[in-house]
Amino acid sequence: METKEERGSAADERAAVEVMIVPTGERFFGDSQHSILESMHRLGKRGIPVGCRSGGCSVCKIEIVEGEWRQCRPMSREYVSDDDLDAGRVLACCVAPTRKMTLRVLGKMRKVIERPSVAITTSNSRE
Repeated sequence: METKEERGSAADERAAVEVMIVPTGERFFGDSQHSILESMHRLGKRGIPVGCRSGGCSVCKIEIVEGEWRQCRPMSREYVSDDDLDAGRVLACCVAPTRKMTLRVLGKMRKVIERPSVAITTSNSRE
C-alpha cells in the first residue's frame, strides 16, 4: 500500500508543467511522465516539428532555454552529442519537463516553424 508521501510524490510527478516555445510564444502544459513532443501532440498543439518520435531523426531537436527536464527515452548520439546535452540541446521526443520550461526549435524543419513576418503595404495614392 502507498504511503501518503508516495502518493504525494506521484501526484507531483504528474503535475502540469508549462512549456513555452520562443520566439512564437506557443504555450502548452506537459508533465514529467510524457515527452515534450508527446504532450504537445496530445493537446493538439503545434510548434515543434514531428518526425520519427523515437529519438532517431533530429527533426524535433530543441534547445532548453530555461527549465528542467528528465530523459525518458534514448537519443541518437548521431544527433545529440555530449556538448549538445551540456548546452540543453535535446530531442523533444526523448525528454519530459519537470519544471516550467522555455525552449527554442532547432530541428531540420525550423524554417517552416519560424517564418519571418511579411510586411504588407498598400498604396492609397492615385497616379
